[in-house]
Amino acid sequence: MAAATKMDKDGFQNYSDDEEENFSDDGDWGDWEADDNGVGVGGGEEDDYESDYLCLFCDSHYVSCDLLFEHCRLSHGFDFHGIRKELKLDFYASFKLINYIRSQVAENKSWSWGIVLEAVDFKDVKFPWDEEKYLKPFWQEDSLLYSFADDEEDEEEPLDREGLMEDLQKLGDLTIDVEAIGESSASKNGKCNLNGSNDVTQLSNCNGLKESSADDLTVNGKDAETDVGKPRVCDGKLVGRNIRKVNENYFGSYSSFGIHKEMLSDKVRTEAYRDAILKNPTLLRGSVVMDVGCGTGILSLFAAQAGASRVVAVEASEKMAKVATKIAKDNKVFHDNEHNGVLEVAHSMVEELDKSIQIQPHSVDVLVSEWMGYCLLYESMLSSVLYARDRWLKPGGAILPDTATMYVAGFGKGATNLPFWEDVYGFDMSSIGKEILEDTARIPVVDVVEERDLVTQPALLQAFDLATMKADEVDFTATATLEPNESEAKTSLCHGVVLWFDTGFTDRFCKENPTILSTSPYTPPTHWAQTVLTFQEPISVAPPTHLCGDDRSGAIGTKDCPASSIHLRVSVARASEHRSIDISLEATGVSSKGQKRRWPVQIFNL
Repeated sequence: MAAATKMDKDGFQNYSDDEEENFSDDGDWGDWEADDNGVGVGGGEEDDYESDYLCLFCDSHYVSCDLLFEHCRLSHGFDFHGIRKELKLDFYASFKLINYIRSQVAENKSWSWGIVLEAVDFKDVKFPWDEEKYLKPFWQEDSLLYSFADDEEDEEEPLDREGLMEDLQKLGDLTIDVEAIGESSASKNGKCNLNGSNDVTQLSNCNGLKESSADDLTVNGKDAETDVGKPRVCDGKLVGRNIRKVNENYFGSYSSFGIHKEMLSDKVRTEAYRDAILKNPTLLRGSVVMDVGCGTGILSLFAAQAGASRVVAVEASEKMAKVATKIAKDNKVFHDNEHNGVLEVAHSMVEELDKSIQIQPHSVDVLVSEWMGYCLLYESMLSSVLYARDRWLKPGGAILPDTATMYVAGFGKGATNLPFWEDVYGFDMSSIGKEILEDTARIPVVDVVEERDLVTQPALLQAFDLATMKADEVDFTATATLEPNESEAKTSLCHGVVLWFDTGFTDRFCKENPTILSTSPYTPPTHWAQTVLTFQEPISVAPPTHLCGDDRSGAIGTKDCPASSIHLRVSVARASEHRSIDISLEATGVSSKGQKRRWPVQIFNL
């Protein structure tokens, strides 16, 4: 299931986003400014705030980090620099520590560092602030976060603190998990709860930076408009309204029959599900089946055909729920007071299903859903499937598919737009191609990549066990190593990486006929295509056998010194915009002699 964000290789988006609503009343962002003494008040000058540092433990304000930390040491027994040195905390670990302390003090004004000293064994490698959620600034414009290490320099080169501050501000928006909140998602003080309660789940764009060691950061994708110098307080009503709006647009997009024709016409997709359902009769016959996000109801129709005793088709789009009902009636499988079939359609989100139909928890034998989006996780529908699994599926019940695996490989020039523009009826228009290529280094491209255009071997990126995984495992950081194709007799340019996925209907549940749905460049194309992430500059690669005995010099990844492999660190996380994802990409070229060159982290929004 993939219905919207798509950009072709020529750099043109194939959709138009609705304009954002401008909430100016109950859904407004509160502004905060500073007075001449650096004390926070409303209506002051913005410039004063930038030099204002608030104590971690009390309401004291200081004009420099040094004065603030000296106050913390003398008045609160907290020696920030000493703790960093003793615990060997790098920049990001220290960043988390500050946010951790802010969150604890906000929750309990009497909280002190002594509580940590008493409770934590500092010989242990796991600290209470060593969680990804503390990469999210507790205050959007906390000056201390971007100034505490101004006097330090990286071993290789100075860290661009100013750029990092701007990037983290852009990445600092909250992500709200719709399953975790209701109509009222504001905490008692009117702000979004950032202290780990069940009201709001923090999954900020900064998750894309998980333990990244990058000295530099390049933010791609959508520009986040931030009013520098104005910390913002998130209003729960605004959050709820934004989520409802995104959900309405999302489910509304599936009211288009064109989308359903595209998905039904995808033989790889539809026939994989058909075979998994119809060719495993012992699994389906007499079973209670739930289809999450049924659309036209095709999977539910297969289940009814396979002999299921009851099929619950869940669809959140009002129009498509009516369409699925009509189709079920036309095919004489619908069930209600007037029809004796087995298929019933519930117009509902699966999280609210018990409000629409009578169904007992843990009463479903087989849970089926075609939930996958571009790059597997776009649309964030997996969380709904996992909710349905935990709420409705019997212990030991089957989930179809039951595995999902993401892969990555490097692509060459042929997968870009460059060849087209280099010869347009005999004229050189490569300048256009180069400009488009620069644009694609900021925005992910969804397009079909052919096997012949891959310049590296594929590598496993991440594997999910859908029968056992937890909802928060949707966000992940993984590493992979790309090896140049041995068949390449010469040096190749790797312009970026392509991501794809396979989903498996394994013999764990499909004992008679296990099958795989693959979106790989090595198999027939699907409507998901592949997701293309373009490097800011291509990396020259060559097999180690081609470089054997070479005494090359120059920057690694250039023609003079090709990389013999590319090490990747990739993070995928649910983005601040509901149902979107952020992807961070860090590439390190390794020469045949083991020397390394690392490129800046790139952040893409899909």
